[in-house]
Amino acid sequence: MATPLSTPGPTLGVVGGGQLGRMLAKAAGPLGVELVVLDPTPDCPAAPVCRDQIVGEFDDADAVRELAERADFLTFEIELADPDLLDRVREETGVPVHPSPDTLRTIQDKLVQKDALAEVGVPVPEYRAVDDADELRDALDELGTPAMVKAREGGYDGRGNAPIESPDDAEAVLDEIGGAAMVEAFVDYERELSVIGVKGDDEVATFPAGENVHREEILRETIVPARADEAVRQRAHEVATDVLELMDGRGVYGIELFQGPDDEILVNEIAPRPHNSGHWTIEGAVASQFEQHVRAVTGRPLGSTAQRSPTVMTNLLGDVEETQPAQLRGVDEVLGTPRAGLHWYGKRDVRPLRKMGHVTLTGDDGSSGTSDEGASVDDLLARARELRDAATFVDES
Repeated sequence: MATPLSTPGPTLGVVGGGQLGRMLAKAAGPLGVELVVLDPTPDCPAAPVCRDQIVGEFDDADAVRELAERADFLTFEIELADPDLLDRVREETGVPVHPSPDTLRTIQDKLVQKDALAEVGVPVPEYRAVDDADELRDALDELGTPAMVKAREGGYDGRGNAPIESPDDAEAVLDEIGGAAMVEAFVDYERELSVIGVKGDDEVATFPAGENVHREEILRETIVPARADEAVRQRAHEVATDVLELMDGRGVYGIELFQGPDDEILVNEIAPRPHNSGHWTIEGAVASQFEQHVRAVTGRPLGSTAQRSPTVMTNLLGDVEETQPAQLRGVDEVLGTPRAGLHWYGKRDVRPLRKMGHVTLTGDDGSSGTSDEGASVDDLLARARELRDAATFVDES
């Protein structure tokens, strides 16, 4: 039976109060859902737009239990959440947790994640577990160089990933990783893709495949639709659907992919939460990834994942040399540009390459790769880059 709307409405407890929590709160409000977030940073980015914040570490048992006691549903927006603690709190309080802590447990360890995918036949790059420099050198004999060495746990935004060009660099690369690691064969990919998928109650949906541009292992831009053949985009959708079948629990999943040789689609990594490459959906899709996540984890029907128009998203990263108070200059051009959207994450300090916000730029026509004014996605990308580059945290006065 459908749950009626009332005020106050249901409360969604979120482990993590960063920019994803901030955007979840903005999407939850129109659905009548209130957010309480748990984050160790006082006045975290989500705090100004959610009902309340519990200040505590992600693995603080008392804080997570308090979050559950104040919520009707629990979710997380960061993989640093503790799956064992979430499992225990779910048993003690009866508050449902989505996606499942088991899924989080699988995703947190990149080797376990790859093993789970390979076991059911989802295509992934060749990989090996490596515990020491000798094992890494042996793996490189099989996989070749260059290759990518990854920390099994904790890596994000380029942290925990290190390319390796020669077996002679094995010790240095593992020292840089600083823990349990795995190595993946280099994929000579045509482009990086991602599909944002969502699981509801007996529903599975995917957004159109996006094309991702990374530099220094950090996402810089997402272009939707991806500049790939329709057959490639369809294959990406099929692989993403296979991934979703493996995942346990409702919610949004960011699925990163490679378009490899002969247009083979390989899974790179999965995030059991809204994903940076899905930010384009706020302006570019009928129901954003954040609305979909709130709908899914609270047991509501999913919205439409249809694309409204060609869309480019570009990240606003810290362009400073050292940490300093955040003041973004040059935003008037973004605000004065038709169909441009500015998203500020509310972080107090900027540091080199820190994600501080993003800009989206949409075309007029969602039926093809061009707008009514004849602007291709390449034109949109060029203009979005101009808007991004006009914004800076550097005081040039």
